[in-house]
Amino acid sequence: MRGVVFDGTRIEVVDDLDVRDPGPGEVLVAISAAGLCHSDLSVVDGTIPFPVPVVLGHEGAGVVEAVGAGVTHVAPGDHVALSTLANCGACAQCDRGRPTMCRKAIGRPGQPFTRGGRPVFQFASNSAFAERTVVKAVQAVRIPKDIPSPSAALIGCGVLTGVGAVLNRARVDRGDSVLVIGTGGIGLNVLQGARIAGALRIVAVDANPAKEAVARRFGATHFLTSTEGVRDILPTGADHAFECVGRIELIREAIDLLDRRGQAVLLGVPPATAEASFLVSSMYLDKSILGCRYGSSRPQRDIALYAELYREGRLLLDELVTQTYPVEDFEKAAGDAEAGRVARGVLTF
Repeated sequence: MRGVVFDGTRIEVVDDLDVRDPGPGEVLVAISAAGLCHSDLSVVDGTIPFPVPVVLGHEGAGVVEAVGAGVTHVAPGDHVALSTLANCGACAQCDRGRPTMCRKAIGRPGQPFTRGGRPVFQFASNSAFAERTVVKAVQAVRIPKDIPSPSAALIGCGVLTGVGAVLNRARVDRGDSVLVIGTGGIGLNVLQGARIAGALRIVAVDANPAKEAVARRFGATHFLTSTEGVRDILPTGADHAFECVGRIELIREAIDLLDRRGQAVLLGVPPATAEASFLVSSMYLDKSILGCRYGSSRPQRDIALYAELYREGRLLLDELVTQTYPVEDFEKAAGDAEAGRVARGVLTF
């Protein structure tokens, strides 16, 4: 079968990939569409260290082909969106409703694929850039069949991360002010999360002025090409500032632009060894700096919720899909993503 494999030196679309059958508590999914996220490209450039060879992709939707023993919540023929959380469901963190903190869901790459008889790693417990993948049952969330696959695919990463950061981690409330730095796929979902939460002023910042129209479509009430004008709109600072780029200087700006009791939420991914600085004295007015993994999401609940919000017209998905590409055009899709020409490119099989 076809898949996108990174061998540590180059990316290749191969056609000789194999995947094993699902075991107990697992699901085999035929991928229909998969979003190209910058995290996939971060594996290639080394920002995210990962063993190779690896099948990339982690934002997918498809149709269940087979289930392993003990799986009852999905069945062959069901349409599903996939999460990256292969959480155990039994530890203290899972029991508290914090699957993103499950230690079995972090840093334990499996090898369900083979190529030429040699094992190939799975990225983010998902590997959606393959015609078929095997995931833990908890990662497959049934969705209505009338949601287009390219749109449904985006729920599993960009929407869970961006909207979830607003609703689950920051808990933005009605009337709050929100600053969003970076309006790529994650930033746009932060914007619409803030809109859904009822934020009053939502300021989007992006160096590319061409992104203003789509930022406003997703919920921005103001758009700036730098943070210099933020204080003109929010004189006392923002209640919530989301850094969605992954640059340490922008992290500092997000912190400096907080109001009293404000919180800066870090969503962008800088290099693993990056360090940021801030004025300690500025934090004593009850300000907070919050990390956020995967939108602090509970995928079985949140994916179903976001699917229904989409069907009601309250959550935008179709507008996120800037362009679809057959998987053979991965190189072009990656180039468009790197150049910022697309909010989200989607690979199709």
